[in-house]
Amino acid sequence: MQDIEIARNAKLKNINKIAERLKIDEEYLEQYGKYKAKISLNYYEKIKGNKDGKLILVTAINPTPLGEGKTTTSIGLTDAFNKLNKNAILALREPSLGPVFGIKGGATGGGYSQVAPMEDINLHFTGDIHAITTANNLLSAIIDNHIWQGNELEIEKVTWKRCVDLNDRALRKVQISLSGEKNMTPREDGFDITVASEIMAILCLAKDMKDLKRRLGNIIIGYNKQNNPITCKDLKAEGSLAVVLKDAINPNLVQTLENNPVLIHGGPFANIAHGCNSIIATNMALKMGDYVITEAGFGADLGAEKFLDIKCRLIDKKPNAVVIVATLKALKYHGGVGKEECTKENIEALKIGINNLLKHIENIKKYGVTPIVAINKFTNDTEKEITVLKEALRGIAEVSLLENWEKGGEGATDLANKLIKICETENDFEYIYNINDTIEEKIAKVSQKIYGATGVEYSDLAKEQLKELNNLKIPICVAKTQYSFSDDPKDLLGDKPFNLHVTELKMKAGAEFVVVLTGKIMTMPGLPKKPAAENISIDDNGIITGIF
Repeated sequence: MQDIEIARNAKLKNINKIAERLKIDEEYLEQYGKYKAKISLNYYEKIKGNKDGKLILVTAINPTPLGEGKTTTSIGLTDAFNKLNKNAILALREPSLGPVFGIKGGATGGGYSQVAPMEDINLHFTGDIHAITTANNLLSAIIDNHIWQGNELEIEKVTWKRCVDLNDRALRKVQISLSGEKNMTPREDGFDITVASEIMAILCLAKDMKDLKRRLGNIIIGYNKQNNPITCKDLKAEGSLAVVLKDAINPNLVQTLENNPVLIHGGPFANIAHGCNSIIATNMALKMGDYVITEAGFGADLGAEKFLDIKCRLIDKKPNAVVIVATLKALKYHGGVGKEECTKENIEALKIGINNLLKHIENIKKYGVTPIVAINKFTNDTEKEITVLKEALRGIAEVSLLENWEKGGEGATDLANKLIKICETENDFEYIYNINDTIEEKIAKVSQKIYGATGVEYSDLAKEQLKELNNLKIPICVAKTQYSFSDDPKDLLGDKPFNLHVTELKMKAGAEFVVVLTGKIMTMPGLPKKPAAENISIDDNGIITGIF
């Protein structure tokens, strides 16, 4: 059966039954139909004294057009733990409509390892991302109204951008205030995709409503004539924005196809944002489950680095284990084989591509954690190729073969059993950089230790920005291509010396990190030549097709 057929034939339980398993009283649950609900923040106050469960991060090699199955692995692993009678909860990000209608078509797993209701989660879900879009653009409207109404704060330069949760390259740069009305001076503006917006980051990094309002108030929207920052709080807008987000701040409860609990909340990209689900959802899951499985976006050079250096630092928790997902076909792609040829046995390409995996293993070990490698197995993988991979990893990292796409949780029990043992052992977790390092030192450590760069080159603009931001004691969030370790998306082998090219630094005072833009990365993606949207439709009976 196709993924969509498997999802529709699954026997889902009413979300109240999933909540009962987690001992969530009905008063803390707001249902959105039969199969999804929001959990009130007040529930965390009730359970915050509970002992934390074990935290397991699922990451991957650098992504390829072939897919690696990181989400599918996370889902299958959660089902596997529960098959072994372990109380495990999955914590994921919400899919963005940009990739759904762009290149991906869906982000809820595959085969017999899916989260449901699939169509709802991939589309509007409970409206969280729409609320973030509205809050973001409400702030834009307030800014422009303030300027039109006399500009009491003497705003000279506006840095705040509008956003929309779609891939629309035409909105990267726009001209606004062209009506010709009095006091409206035309200026250049632009849109980010919602999942790369600061408000998305704030929602995912806020600990509670009070912290959310504080962070919203600290957003820098621009600068006055004296080049002093103007904040959202200066505009008295943080309260209204928080009201728009009052429901979005509550985590969403859904289930796997095997009826195990999943918290899905927040959806920042890992290449242009910090790529992790919300702190609120993770903290809540840790108080309800003995094992919490979560993932970070794209490869370990992006999502895992930000999870470990930003999120773990903020929640003051360390991962008990890290899983690196890979496929043989993706490794062959990194070894120089074209997409169409990756399903064929090619030992030489595999040997070259394994270097990408080895670098990710090395990087995770730098944090004081020894990862386990999960090979997402496909029917066209040969025993010879599997043997070559295992031999290459001998003495470096443990390996587990996954068949959960075909078998559900049963196909990931080997990995679950190995992780149970790993979680019983303490690790020596440490961050890649010290929070008291300068911004320049932080960039150097991430680029050299994680990416393998020889050095860092700054644009003239970035050099000037560095002078103002260098002494900030906050994390960095590097925006970089996901396809390679460098800032060049075509440099898949990464076997030559390179410098990281920093083009711009952006202070995100609400998110409390500095965004480091590198290479040609953009915060508003475009659609591919043949977007997934061309294949998505709905029939006369309301049945959606094409999301997978």
